[in-house]
Amino acid sequence: MSDDRHDTTDEPTAVTTDARERPSRADGGDENRDGTDGQDGDDGGSMRPGDMMLAHPTEEVWPQYAIISLGLWLVASTPTLGYESTLMGWNGIVSGVVIIALAGLTIYRESGYANYANGFVGLWLVFAPIAFWAPTAAAYANHTLVGIMVITFSVLIVMRSEMEGPAVPPGWSYNPSTGAQRAPLIALGIFGFFASWYMAAFQLEYISSVWDPLYGTGTEQILTSKVSEAFPVSDAGLGAVAYSVEALMGFMGDRRRWRTMPWMVAFFGVVVIPLGFVQVLLVISQPIMVGTWCTLCLLSAFGMLWMISLTVDEVVAMGQYLVRLTRQGDSLWTAFWMGGTIPEDEAGVDEATERPIGESPIGEPFWGVSIPWTLLAAMVLGAWLMLSPTLFGTTGFMADTSHLTGSLIVSFTVIATAEPARAIRFLNVPLAGWVVVAPWLLTDVPTIAAINATVAGLLVVLLSVPRGPIADRYGGWERYATLETVDRLNPLSS
Repeated sequence: MSDDRHDTTDEPTAVTTDARERPSRADGGDENRDGTDGQDGDDGGSMRPGDMMLAHPTEEVWPQYAIISLGLWLVASTPTLGYESTLMGWNGIVSGVVIIALAGLTIYRESGYANYANGFVGLWLVFAPIAFWAPTAAAYANHTLVGIMVITFSVLIVMRSEMEGPAVPPGWSYNPSTGAQRAPLIALGIFGFFASWYMAAFQLEYISSVWDPLYGTGTEQILTSKVSEAFPVSDAGLGAVAYSVEALMGFMGDRRRWRTMPWMVAFFGVVVIPLGFVQVLLVISQPIMVGTWCTLCLLSAFGMLWMISLTVDEVVAMGQYLVRLTRQGDSLWTAFWMGGTIPEDEAGVDEATERPIGESPIGEPFWGVSIPWTLLAAMVLGAWLMLSPTLFGTTGFMADTSHLTGSLIVSFTVIATAEPARAIRFLNVPLAGWVVVAPWLLTDVPTIAAINATVAGLLVVLLSVPRGPIADRYGGWERYATLETVDRLNPLSS
């Protein structure tokens, strides 16, 4: 991914080149000297990105031999490692044979579909240990690692091939799909995977205790609670699967994937944004449903909120491009799976949408995200509301109100740091309004706690009204993302 993060003299990019050079090189790639706009002749120029990705596994076959080796390892290691489970044993052997067969079809029948089918087999291997409640850590680890490696060779390596054409969306001041933009998402996904994997080891009884520096046995209480036991599989293991998918999808595709792989960006957005927020809600409910917190759960949830914030811009760019293709006559189905390109002269980053970044763009991973002091203060107040029941001795429904609303205020505020999602901050207003009135409607609320809630709620309302600065351009989306009409009428908006 170094080509996405560092300046080079051979291939200046729209997101890492000094702003003075950008107007002439907005595409982020080499200009074709023969004037064919980056197309590889007539045949290559007629192929859409989706067709190219189907053809690539049959043209570069060395990953298939690595996949065959992984299949052989899975078949051979299953009886050797002592899985202690008939289902896990047969699953390992059958999956290994299927992996070998699909790789063989890719090589000898030149089937791109067979290659990508192996990606689904790899995903199944990651999920199988929790589906079958693998009785040994060796079975869990072996299936997971082999599955991840199969996905890497069958999907990631193939989809890292560089596509032609502009890299910056029309009307945008930066590219939301660069390697640097995705680096924080990958890092947070990897952290979430290992944290969830560790907790899954406790639920599957590979280890007898779980480390929790803040809440003692809180993590163990949550992992053995009725809420966790209501899931048919280990909920921590399910989280590990989700995080592994998020981290792997962060690696998929090149810096043009917002237009070459709309399907992948859409699936990535679904996994991170709605499903990620569901996970956050489950963590938020822990003190209400179980009566305690979990340190690793809180860290993972907080990381997930930032993943949501960092993902919004790429999803918006992809959505805008799908709208563009459908208006040009493509069906949504074709546009979604095949992607496309745009004319060089319509790429983003021109004199009107120029983002000066200097020679060392260390802030590039966080373009599209800004933290005005108002949002930062709202986060602090949300965290304060979460802690206030402990500090003021509040119990019952008022304590639950403080826990829940405080957590949601933090959640919505973090998401609102994404400039394309800045309007999310307004969701804090009704939450804070309830915090203001709740202590006066409920009984047995200490006076000091009621005053604290009222003051904190009023401050959150005031802090959620100003928009804060918007540093970048998003092809017109900023009008909707910031509710521009509302902001024009808002005397507190900056």
